[in-house]
Amino acid sequence: MDKFRSRKVQIQTPEADRNNGETETLEPENRSRPSENNVSEDQEPFMGMKVRRRASLHRDYRGDYLDVPSQYALMKILDKQGDRKVLFADKVLKFTGSGKMKRRVLLITESTIYIVSPETGALKRRIALNAVEKLCLSELSDNFFAIVIPSEFDILMASTRKSEIVTVLVDAIKSLSDYELEVAFSNTFEYHAAADLIKEVLFEEVEGGIKTRIVVK
Repeated sequence: MDKFRSRKVQIQTPEADRNNGETETLEPENRSRPSENNVSEDQEPFMGMKVRRRASLHRDYRGDYLDVPSQYALMKILDKQGDRKVLFADKVLKFTGSGKMKRRVLLITESTIYIVSPETGALKRRIALNAVEKLCLSELSDNFFAIVIPSEFDILMASTRKSEIVTVLVDAIKSLSDYELEVAFSNTFEYHAAADLIKEVLFEEVEGGIKTRIVVK
């Protein structure tokens, strides 16, 4: 159908910010084909189900990639909320309900997720960790993940540090409430892009990498 259009973006260095169609086709920069040797069978929370890049198995986790204490706008947000300990901070690619892709700062503390505009320093969203029900990921080697929040609406993001983000969220929520956060793996999953808008993310292994499509249900 003419109203369905597709486009490609480089997830490693996202620049696109427009989307005029109802279907998005996205391809990450990673072109290597996953192999059995990339599967981690003993590292939580991936439980051997996730095909992971070899580099992600040996990467040292730093947590704060933005030097938050030196960022006035970020510290102002944390101070206002009485939050001090940053478990993770980095820029990510966030998908809006209308299908646009926006650069955002993702901050994770011991109790809260913050989504901040890197250009203005404005707080775009604040989510309590105890409101998160589960995380959705594909079984392939890509950068996408969805945070499912039943009481609000979900978040779809992409990051080259996805493995670290998932691990931080699982550990933080377990420390906060002794609740084992569900990490669901499927090459097709749905998420609520807005209160009344459901989208489906589909992953397919193709020659040269992973093809990702986002469609309106």
